[in-house]
Amino acid sequence: MSATDAASMAEELYFNSHPPPKGLEHHTALARDFIAEHSAKGTRVVLVSSGGTTVPLEKNTVRFIDNFSAGTRGATSAEYFLEAGYAVIFLHRQFSLLPYSRHYSHSTDCFLDFLSLSPSASDPNEVVVAPQYREKMATVLRKYNAAKSKNLLLMLPFVTITDYLFELRAIAQLMHPLGPRGLLYLAAAVSDFFLPASRMSEHKIQSTNAVDSVPQTGKPKNDSVTGLYNPESQESTSDTEDEETFDNFDSSPRVPRAKRLIVDLDPVPKFLHNLVSDWSPGCYIVSFKLETDPAILVHKAKYSLDRYQHNLVIGNLLATRKWEVVFVTPGHKDVWIRVPAARRKKAGVADTEDDDEPLDPATLPEGEPEVEIESLIIPAVEELHSKHIKEFGGAKA
Repeated sequence: MSATDAASMAEELYFNSHPPPKGLEHHTALARDFIAEHSAKGTRVVLVSSGGTTVPLEKNTVRFIDNFSAGTRGATSAEYFLEAGYAVIFLHRQFSLLPYSRHYSHSTDCFLDFLSLSPSASDPNEVVVAPQYREKMATVLRKYNAAKSKNLLLMLPFVTITDYLFELRAIAQLMHPLGPRGLLYLAAAVSDFFLPASRMSEHKIQSTNAVDSVPQTGKPKNDSVTGLYNPESQESTSDTEDEETFDNFDSSPRVPRAKRLIVDLDPVPKFLHNLVSDWSPGCYIVSFKLETDPAILVHKAKYSLDRYQHNLVIGNLLATRKWEVVFVTPGHKDVWIRVPAARRKKAGVADTEDDDEPLDPATLPEGEPEVEIESLIIPAVEELHSKHIKEFGGAKA
């Protein structure tokens, strides 16, 4: 069986065994109209995915697995794509950072701190922007209004890993007719593991045996997902705690198995190759690879490039992701995109940088860079996208 056939089977199995998100049909209609409008105008269209994906542990979800992503990379990149003349479909995790409003939605930068009540006696309820913030806020508002008035920004939310994959597939397929003028910029932090719906608890997973006496309906109490019950006996393990065999996950002080939550996750099928072979052939596809070990970053980025056949993999390290990234493309030398050296030197640290190696976090100053790395990433991506269009014989790059 070929890799393409295997990917197609995995795709069919996954999407047939999970219900689509409730808003999929509506989101698809919005994206179809948006793409058609800008395709007719000859505008480049980019799908930017942003934020993390949750992995629910229950069908009536109370508990879920998440990651650290707040959607900073995606929201910031979307703004620079708009400045570069793209129409942007922003597929984002619900409640993650959004283009433009991101400047005022961080917990340390609350938008209320930028406002004050007017001292005017005629209207004591008038709200005004504090003088020291007016210029920046006016600039952000002006850009937002421009994107909105020209219908250049379509924002579509998702929550779970399944929501994301359904939405991504639907929108990517709609972008297929754009050919090389379409761009997929996959900055979302997508879960690598998930809990299949067939093994998911219907209701909230209980942390005690307080409801054992309540009559149960449906499937038996044996639930290997939660680890609350002994899978062999289907009886509560609370009466046999002293006789349990403890494995290498146990530590001191000893926690009875009946009081632990043991989650058995499956790997999320890798659909990234399907983007190239089936969903959006011809479009320019950019994916990201985040690592914490600098020794393996480039190797993993090249592995992803070879495996999924994307046009560009952008590698970044958790500790330095706001200061540098590396562009890995087929048949070309790796290119590091960095905040200018003059703006990233920590006082008193000697200059020992190697242009072909990741930066040492110890050499970087505290706090945020003065220059947003996305302001350097997006022009470089745009240049590569233009070359891609010309290679495909695009009339207008």
